[in-house]
Amino acid sequence: MREPMTGGEAILQSLIRNGVDSTFGIPGIQTYPFFDAIAKHSQQIRHYTPRHEQSAAYMATGYAKSTGKPGIYSVVPGPGILNAGAAIATARATNTPTLLITGQVPTSYLGVGRGHLHELQDQLVTLQGITKWSDRVDSPASAPLAVNEAFGHMLDGRPGPVALEMCWDTMMSVDEVALLPPFKAGGTPEVNVDAVTEAAALVRAARNPMIMVGGGAQHAGEAVLELATMLDAPVTAFRSGRGIVSEDHDLGVSSAAAYELWPETDLLIGIGSRLELQYMRWTGMGAYEPKPSQPPHLVRIDIDPQEMDRLQPDVAIVADADDATRELIATLVRKGFRSRGRRERIAAAKADARQKIGRIQPQLAYLDVIREVLPRDGFFIKDLCQVGYTSYFGFPVYEPLTYITSGYQGTLGFAFPTALGVKAGNPGRSVVAVVGDGGFMFGIQELATAAQENIGLVTLVFNNGGYGNIRRDQRRLFEDRVVGADLTAPDFVMLAASFGVQAHRVLTPAALRPVLCSALASGRPALIEIPVENSSETSPWEFIVRAPQASAGGLKIV
Repeated sequence: MREPMTGGEAILQSLIRNGVDSTFGIPGIQTYPFFDAIAKHSQQIRHYTPRHEQSAAYMATGYAKSTGKPGIYSVVPGPGILNAGAAIATARATNTPTLLITGQVPTSYLGVGRGHLHELQDQLVTLQGITKWSDRVDSPASAPLAVNEAFGHMLDGRPGPVALEMCWDTMMSVDEVALLPPFKAGGTPEVNVDAVTEAAALVRAARNPMIMVGGGAQHAGEAVLELATMLDAPVTAFRSGRGIVSEDHDLGVSSAAAYELWPETDLLIGIGSRLELQYMRWTGMGAYEPKPSQPPHLVRIDIDPQEMDRLQPDVAIVADADDATRELIATLVRKGFRSRGRRERIAAAKADARQKIGRIQPQLAYLDVIREVLPRDGFFIKDLCQVGYTSYFGFPVYEPLTYITSGYQGTLGFAFPTALGVKAGNPGRSVVAVVGDGGFMFGIQELATAAQENIGLVTLVFNNGGYGNIRRDQRRLFEDRVVGADLTAPDFVMLAASFGVQAHRVLTPAALRPVLCSALASGRPALIEIPVENSSETSPWEFIVRAPQASAGGLKIV
């Protein structure tokens, strides 16, 4: 059945058909019809309005990363898109399904370069350069198909961010529109049984296998644990895969503990992972080698066939992580495989790693308190700060999707607005953001969003008066010449209170415990400032980048 509606209404109703219940964004004249549709369907859509377009995209990213559902946001064309660019790039780096709805100049001005409001030289090309897929919706009637197509590109295969633009006049125009059933996911690649048989042969020959998981294995936790138990193999992760196997399980190990086991590892099974940890951070960040030249043997399971060219394994299995892992288990069972028993060795490696990292203070002491207070299923979102870096190896993760980072993009200022989206998508669960004073200032205006929307996020601001990594590197590499690294910060407690956010200042890990407990229990937005003397922070980097570094004018690549 067809019914008259604007282009904006056609897009919004198509999103609702696809199960969307939350949106993020800031209205603008080119997108008024879309936001009017949100207002008309407020019983079905919960909308969050941040104070910056970058935050809209970050909030959608946090929502998607923590719920597994697409994050939908809207900003104006031109500068709005460019403002959101860092967050779009972060969603691409972390394989996060987000959908941007934006406007465009009127159709008569497309490609003219007349200088219309918010015009970019070629906005669609710009979007296509940073998203997985982007397209223009040419009419209200074509909107339902375009939205479904966007969902297909966003969710099929390796997930990622997509975008739809619609010209100003098209979004305002009314047309007869036939809404469609929701998008149906495409099938996953068929598992290559011959490749699995080859992988099983390597597994049977190995004495000390290790499993490395990434974000592509988030849905395959049960199968990964079953395989690990069969092999008595440690399971590790660097960022997105953490929590797939709990780190308090005998076989769940931090990256620091995995490194203790790496010299004896004779087979690495990578499941849904780029394997950055082993082949960039452990075996060198210098010249790129598409084929590892050193042991161990490498088996890769990944849904993206291009991954097998980027880092070539001994055996490549292009398939869904859960499907392929279960097929590998079944093959090993048929072959009568039995584990060799390595629990004691793995336990010793975990104990050794904990003893070695114990000197990374005061960061580890604060992380221990956060881990003690935060429920097992609570979310931890880290920014680029000293406590955040230490959390890579010093904060145990117990549940999938609960440890959220900006991935290889390393976008400073990511954590606070992203964590707002996490809490919006998970209102009944505890959410903690860990930020530095420098990164927090990238999005501090979103304290107003937290207060207005009553988003009960607890933000810990570790204030060391600067960009700690930059300051340390400048002192170490450039004869103590420091420029652009020392910062003057506002009184964060007073500032948060002025926004209507409860605020506290604590000076020790012991003092943090009761304040954090109270803040999480309140269910209201809260800020906790923790002043830290920068000279007292031990560098965590020796446990993050282990190999000798490539040199470029004396600069270490980290």
